[in-house]
Amino acid sequence: MSTKIEDIFNFQATSDDCIKCGKCIPVCTIHQVNADETTSPRGFIDLLGQYQAGNLELDKTAKNIFESCFLCTNCVDVCPNSLPTDMVIENVRKDIADKYGIAWFKRGFFFLLRHRKVMDIFSKLGYVFRTCALAEDDKGRGLRAKFSLPMIKKGRLLPSMSSVSFLNSYPQEIKSKKSGKKPRVAIFIGCLANYNYTDIGDGLVEVLSQLDIDIFIPKDQLCCGAPAYFTGDFNTVEYLTKKNIQYFESFMDECDAMLIPEATCSAMITHDWEIFFKNKNMPEWEQRAKEVSKKIFMATQWLHDNTKLKELLLEKGKKFDEVVTYHDPCHARKVQGIWQEPRNLLSPNYPMQEMSDPNKCCGFGGVTMQTEKFHLAKLAGKPKAAMIQKTKATYVAAECSACRVQISESLNDSGDTKTIFKNPIELIAEALK
Repeated sequence: MSTKIEDIFNFQATSDDCIKCGKCIPVCTIHQVNADETTSPRGFIDLLGQYQAGNLELDKTAKNIFESCFLCTNCVDVCPNSLPTDMVIENVRKDIADKYGIAWFKRGFFFLLRHRKVMDIFSKLGYVFRTCALAEDDKGRGLRAKFSLPMIKKGRLLPSMSSVSFLNSYPQEIKSKKSGKKPRVAIFIGCLANYNYTDIGDGLVEVLSQLDIDIFIPKDQLCCGAPAYFTGDFNTVEYLTKKNIQYFESFMDECDAMLIPEATCSAMITHDWEIFFKNKNMPEWEQRAKEVSKKIFMATQWLHDNTKLKELLLEKGKKFDEVVTYHDPCHARKVQGIWQEPRNLLSPNYPMQEMSDPNKCCGFGGVTMQTEKFHLAKLAGKPKAAMIQKTKATYVAAECSACRVQISESLNDSGDTKTIFKNPIELIAEALK
């Protein structure tokens, strides 16, 4: 049987272990919108086995197929052999990037992720000149493209922009007013929450302050590397992960935990960093990644398990009438097993209404899916928007800004005039104000 770590580069072993049972087919996000056997999980891994055996050329047809996976991990969730389909596809994308290169706009984006100060300047300029190409959405969901830009169609909904990033809005140390020994918690904010959805970080600071926890905001943190990893740009991944690990090691001993209010970033750091270095045969870095991850948690997970936040919400939190429905990000529930914690923290103050399939992938799928294959993302988003609408909820919540981008677009396309996306941290903070 293939294991999640040892056989990720052994495409043939993964292919041989597939028993072709078909349990993956009904849950596969891409197969639901493109019912072709070649872009089903068993189709992917069969083709990968043939590619490694030398029977399949990595031509543009194969490239198109391997870039059509949403990496939602639904197939892994139901596979009787726990085959790492998502991870073998992530790794063949490196071969694709090596052979065909990476599109100029992706290279530019990954350059910005490597260089925080340049990204800060770019973000400020984007905020100043946003009205030239973008218009505020009247539902508060983000910005709408006024005309077509490279890889962006006119009318598409894009993330909102902040005049000042989260990391530049606060001092590095925020001390609790309470005297005596207190927990000290660091925040890893994630790129979208840092530059676009800054209310998430504001909310996390509010919640930690209400709990009398000292806050440390590491100013030199870089992107977790997930966008580059899912695209096959392993050079950028290695650069970002090493820089972050070295930086984390300089302060983690003085912190009780580091919280991440983003499912994708959390999964990348606590799950994929170690695997990445193992497969590059870098045992020292593999061990260092493993060590720093011991104190890193998704925000709602740590707040639920290590504080009295729920009791505080029950005792002092404001009660709201607005209904909340919860969407489970793939990198939260399926990769990290986190799904009950955010619901438990929201339920004391908001009426909750479950959608028919909260575990269904929203269809974000990464940088390539959101640009060159956006038509597939739109198709995948339609059923998620429909089930959210049926709940008649005021808010749809998920601890993932990538899901926020996709679901906001899907709700807008569906004609929904009511439901707004919020990170659970934002809603919890609002209840405590």
